[in-house]
Amino acid sequence: MTDVDRPAGPEGPTGPARPTAPDAPARSGAPGGSEGPARPQNAAGVVSAWHRLAGDAVLLDGFHALKHAVRFGAEVRVALTADRAAALALADELARDVRDPLAALLTEVPHGTYAALVPRPHPTAVAALAVRPSRAGNLRKLAHTPRTAPVVVLDHPRNLGNAGAVIRLAAGFGATGVVTTGTLDPWHPTVVRGGAGLHFATAVERLAVGELPPGPVFALDPEGEDIRSLELPDDALLAFGSERSGLSAGLRARADHLVALPMRPQVSSYNLATSVAMTLYHWSATGGAPA
Repeated sequence: MTDVDRPAGPEGPTGPARPTAPDAPARSGAPGGSEGPARPQNAAGVVSAWHRLAGDAVLLDGFHALKHAVRFGAEVRVALTADRAAALALADELARDVRDPLAALLTEVPHGTYAALVPRPHPTAVAALAVRPSRAGNLRKLAHTPRTAPVVVLDHPRNLGNAGAVIRLAAGFGATGVVTTGTLDPWHPTVVRGGAGLHFATAVERLAVGELPPGPVFALDPEGEDIRSLELPDDALLAFGSERSGLSAGLRARADHLVALPMRPQVSSYNLATSVAMTLYHWSATGGAPA
């Protein structure tokens, strides 16, 4: 079983899926992986562009989210900071590989302006808007076989931060992607914040159980076979239900194998991200591993 699925609370409702950017040929030659339109060069232009683009774009909340998005080829349309020198100092210290693209992207605005544009100001006072990867492209990646790494399936998750943490883990282990079922939008700004921008390092989509990509489904369940006795194949779908209700009937019916994590008696459950981490680590330790 996994973490207690809690309502979004003060972070807001999960809401409907954000619009998907239309398919377009990949372009290069500018920061963020695309030539795109000319970027504004002053604070007023940045604010105007932000208001124009915010409805359909992915919010990159904080320095690390922007860093990862640029590193993994996101098309960043506008980026701002309340302290450009501090942001570039962070890049010098932690991300020299993307320091120059960040320098080209970031425009400084007053702190009050920055704070008014984001729902929850980040300690690094950095924010950006990027184009969401196309759904069609993500579905092709998820469906492509043979796979060299599993797909993580979160069955009816509700906690936005936990979903973001799972996406961050999946990116770190080199998973093919993360799929959610149910109503949670895996591209919700709070999920992207929890994932530190690593949505751009793996394929992230919401699907119905009947739309899951091909592959054997290994579903986590306390009645399943001890995971230590199994080897998880690279083409597996690793499915995780909620602590409150476990796997949905539809996902359980789709499962080829029920798998249990070792757990001391009388301990109710692990956190969702912990369960995913243990399972991906077991996969990597028994044959699969990030490149």
